[in-house]
Amino acid sequence: MKLVPSLDLDWLLQPSQGLIYDRQLVILALSLMAIGLTMVASASIAEGIALNDDPFYFVKRHSAFLLLCLVLSGLVLQVPMSRWQQFSGSFLILALLLLLLVLVVGRNVNGSTRWLALGPINVQPAELAKLALFTFLAGYLVRRQAEVRGHWKGFLKPLAVMAAMSVLLLMQPDLGSVVVLFVTTIGMLFLAGARLSQFISLIVLGCSLVGFLIVSSPYRMRRVTSFLNPWDDPFGSGYQLTQSLMAFGRGGWLGEGLGNSIQKLEYLPEAHTDFVFAILGEELGFIGVLLVLALQAWLAFKALLIGQKVLLGGRQYEGYLAMGIGIWFSFQTVVNVGAASGLLPTKGLTLPLVSYGGSSLLVIGAAVAILVRIDHEWRRDNMQARQREAT
Repeated sequence: MKLVPSLDLDWLLQPSQGLIYDRQLVILALSLMAIGLTMVASASIAEGIALNDDPFYFVKRHSAFLLLCLVLSGLVLQVPMSRWQQFSGSFLILALLLLLLVLVVGRNVNGSTRWLALGPINVQPAELAKLALFTFLAGYLVRRQAEVRGHWKGFLKPLAVMAAMSVLLLMQPDLGSVVVLFVTTIGMLFLAGARLSQFISLIVLGCSLVGFLIVSSPYRMRRVTSFLNPWDDPFGSGYQLTQSLMAFGRGGWLGEGLGNSIQKLEYLPEAHTDFVFAILGEELGFIGVLLVLALQAWLAFKALLIGQKVLLGGRQYEGYLAMGIGIWFSFQTVVNVGAASGLLPTKGLTLPLVSYGGSSLLVIGAAVAILVRIDHEWRRDNMQARQREAT
């Protein structure tokens, strides 16, 4: 029985046929990393001068994180997927312990305690928690698939784990990561065959809880109201969004040219992190925006395609995990771009593989390496099966 609809999209995979890895996936990830390095270099010059009297301060750090990301990705590629499935529970416990630790000894930045200081590097456990939850959830869906499909108990167990993680994240506070966890979790449960009534009930409950969290927190309420009409208070709560919209407006079709942004000159806060997409729009214009969105969409779509083909090939753990990663990438991109363009409230989420942020870059790079490993094992086993048939 097919778990997901079959799509005639083999042409997307043709350039990688005959190889033992998905070349397109690797090229997509490296392309986004290169664009990210270029935009961080451009967007962080003024901030680097202001903080450390070094225009290349942030680009040096980002380059170091990129190098570390490539090394980590190479190590992750060596780990068989059976090991991820075997130790997914331990990985989840480690992530929960780190979330607890950050509340005790974490570093406070802009009113949020989200970082653990490890010498010159700040680690954000929330990023690791996303990958840990999805690896655990994929294993749970394999073990308890019948229970998830037939009983509320099986459906609610993974939600309890997500809720425990969400409570720790909200104490930081980090509502953006909670929303990512929620959306990806319900997406994976839906793919595993959860009943529509359960799915609808969960969406209603989740939306109600998010609404309550917004109403009960003054700073979240200010973010929502400023998002609805930032021009009511352009120099207060709506300042960041109005400056971001100005950046897009200046960009036009072809942009002002790489390095020629005005908004990055201390007008737009967090220009190299959460709002790097606005600087990209100002310097590279609508064409540059479309290019980056196409690359991000293609990356997420490749993850979903890999998940589909391995699910149909009987590899359920790998399939659920790949699709979870695809949902995660796509939704986080939508939230980041939506916040920068005024379509969604600001949530403090990075643009995958593009924004400045070591923890996000390392974890998302590791997730891409997992996708490459899933695809590699599928290709390798198919190749071996064909060789046995030939002999």
